[in-house]
Amino acid sequence: MTSVPTPIPSRTQYVLEGIKHRILTGQLTPGQALVETELAAQFGVSKTPVREALKTLAGTGLVVMNQYKGVTVRMVDADMAREVYDVRLLLEPEALRRSVQRGASLDTAREALERADAATDTAQRSLANREFHRALYVPCGNPLLGRMLDEVRDQAALVSAVAWAANPSWEREAGEHREILRLALEGDSDGAARALHSHIASFVHRAFPEAQGEGEHK
Repeated sequence: MTSVPTPIPSRTQYVLEGIKHRILTGQLTPGQALVETELAAQFGVSKTPVREALKTLAGTGLVVMNQYKGVTVRMVDADMAREVYDVRLLLEPEALRRSVQRGASLDTAREALERADAATDTAQRSLANREFHRALYVPCGNPLLGRMLDEVRDQAALVSAVAWAANPSWEREAGEHREILRLALEGDSDGAARALHSHIASFVHRAFPEAQGEGEHK
């Protein structure tokens, strides 16, 4: 039996995805230095793809490049959480509302939720939860809206990783996810959007109570 060969990613893409995975699953923590020579040795590549990967990650807001301190994983504080979650609160519920109104398939969201429930470690659960949220907004019918939410997706995951490390709240959020999906599958676009808004707002309020954003209306 033969398998279909899969494309081999470039060295830079390989390193980029590897570093991102470590950051978003908490293996690399906020403020931790990212040394090119060390990463190159770990990934078995030269420093060039590592340097390019770090530049890309700086562009997405996951790492910070400083002339004096070098490259570090971005620190997470209340201001960052407010900025990222303000964007999500403004855009994500509306995207879900449109997905439901269009009658878009939510099979991918259901599958992601099942993977999160079956996850055996934090990394698996975190990645499944990210896919759940993305599966709700991608079929909204507006590719630009989807790309805008993708822009803050990694930063939101970094905020979540920090919050979960301090105060795991998987069970509560899993229950909220199930309710959001139930409403969406029933065709209740407004109810699903309200539930998603409440879910996003309550998370950042619990994790960063000092984050007071103008976009967060009860």
